[in-house]
Amino acid sequence: MLTDLPNVLTLSRIVAIPIVVGFAAWGTPQTDAIACFLFILAGITDYFDGKLARSRHQLSDFGRMFDSIADKLLVGACLMVLAGFLRLPYQSLWPAIIILCREILVSGMREYLAERRASLPVTRLAKWKTGFQMTAIGFLLAGDGTGALLGMPWLPVALIGAVLLWIAGVLTMITGWDYLTKGLQHVDL
Repeated sequence: MLTDLPNVLTLSRIVAIPIVVGFAAWGTPQTDAIACFLFILAGITDYFDGKLARSRHQLSDFGRMFDSIADKLLVGACLMVLAGFLRLPYQSLWPAIIILCREILVSGMREYLAERRASLPVTRLAKWKTGFQMTAIGFLLAGDGTGALLGMPWLPVALIGAVLLWIAGVLTMITGWDYLTKGLQHVDL
């Protein structure tokens, strides 16, 4: 049911997207900090919606479908606003592109495999990838101005985010390849 707390948390992540993007696009240290904070809150809902659904026996098809969609929309929108407003270092466009392409690939494979009654379970490495990816985006949204707001102007917040995004990009390629090879086992070539 849509009013179950796990589904409300999932929907709140989708509702948060234009708000996070709006604050990030504004581009001041204060709005960057707000965008980062809201992104972190949205990321926390991703952890709790599934946990609550299982503990409260409120698992639903809606939750299973929209949890993944909400994650991809949030990550995709944030990477696009960072790239579009030139807040993503040029070299970090590559891991961002890899991340977006992998998300589309895995989503398409999952949809195809669902029709064949097969699935691609989330691996532990994919969870690590998500952790690095979300942390990287948080740092990139915060930007160097947030470090100055916190009294640490020397802290290279954006650089830390870029390095973490590259780590996420490498993990994305590894997990993408893993999912691709597992998914192709169910395809008649």
